[in-house]
Amino acid sequence: MHLEFERDIVEIQAQIDKLLDLADRKRIDVAGEVEILRAKLDALKQQTYENLKPMEQVLVARHPKRPYTLDYIERIFPDWIELHGDRAFRDDEAIVGGWGRLLGRSVMVIGHQKGRDMKANLHRNFGMPHPEGYRKALRLMRQAEKFGRPIITLIDTPGAYPGIGAEERGQAQAIAMNLREMARLKTPIVSVVIGEGGSGGALALGLTDRILMLQYSVYSVISPEGCAAILWRSAEHREDAATALKLTASDLFDLGVCDQIIQEPDGGAHTDWDGAATGLEQALDAVLSELCGLTTEALLDGRWAKYEAIGAWQEA
Repeated sequence: MHLEFERDIVEIQAQIDKLLDLADRKRIDVAGEVEILRAKLDALKQQTYENLKPMEQVLVARHPKRPYTLDYIERIFPDWIELHGDRAFRDDEAIVGGWGRLLGRSVMVIGHQKGRDMKANLHRNFGMPHPEGYRKALRLMRQAEKFGRPIITLIDTPGAYPGIGAEERGQAQAIAMNLREMARLKTPIVSVVIGEGGSGGALALGLTDRILMLQYSVYSVISPEGCAAILWRSAEHREDAATALKLTASDLFDLGVCDQIIQEPDGGAHTDWDGAATGLEQALDAVLSELCGLTTEALLDGRWAKYEAIGAWQEA
């Protein structure tokens, strides 16, 4: 699958693959032609992705071939041990969590998880957690706090599940409880938006000491389609909505919401999972090295000051 604005990129890549296949079958030398096409491909990727519109960045953030939480865990956190359940209702597969090691440092990793096909998406509920998912996340955060270990959350969800059952079991309360408790956890906590961060469903894992975003990820109170449906009564205005929402990593960095942008490989994380994982690993190691050197008092004071500084006060 490819996005509309990636059409030329896909065509050049297909030419390269065809030449390599021909060289393999006919035993001919095509190194020169391939080198020229690869240079053209790299330049086109750079030009295309440097000029993405906000709605196009949303589509990249949602790309079905983009690495998800478990893909990063596999590449970054060896000795991963997944923990299950909220000890009250059931295990929510839309959120995964457990212990792992980041370059030798023991950490608790929690993140949203989507599926890659219909069966997997039904199993993961399209990455939209129920309240028991957030309660599981909070249980694991408290466990990390108990043992004095840092917490990493990976955000990638269109939002919390809005179903009747989820509301009956306290969806809003579960999200609010996470926000309250994350604000006062006595251990370092870092969040990374790896895909789309949608509404309270994302924020329930996002009240942290540092908010990092992958270069083409997005973070917003509502989807562009939802915003357009409310303001313009038509999803056709989703591009206008995406621009107005200021949901890209660069927008949020300028606004002081995002603390750091992690560069993605040329063409986006979906083109090079290992490269994206390496960038994420290095960024997390640097941030945790800083946070783990702070006293508990300094950590909590800094967390409070971070969110107090977001936005602006305006007198009536």
